[in-house]
Amino acid sequence: MPQNLAHVAVVVRNYDEALAFYTNVLGFHLLEDTNLGAGKRWVLVAPPGSKATSILLAQAATPEQITRIGNQTGGRVFLFLHTDDFWRDYHALVSRKVEFVREPKEEPYGTVAVFKDLYGNLWDLIQWK
Repeated sequence: MPQNLAHVAVVVRNYDEALAFYTNVLGFHLLEDTNLGAGKRWVLVAPPGSKATSILLAQAATPEQITRIGNQTGGRVFLFLHTDDFWRDYHALVSRKVEFVREPKEEPYGTVAVFKDLYGNLWDLIQWK
């Protein structure tokens, strides 16, 4: 039976501010925003054209979860955003004030730059050769 990775949870401070960043700044699409009661929501976003994997915006609910906001991987790149046009997407993100912490670089595998999300998680923007 085939399998795929459906969702990746990103711990966020607040549903609405995270949703605004992912949709207005990164240009992702809102796939679902369902109220689950007791202050919880099921909020899924994905980049345009994504077919299998989406991000679950998971609002921190405990003191321990709060400590993970923006540092889910101990400072390593956490997520990888593939593109078919690096420079189009790079310039669009720069124009929306996304902070790049590593400038574009040509690598043997493609063009890549590292940016921070709203909370400081690191992402690769990458176009494969």
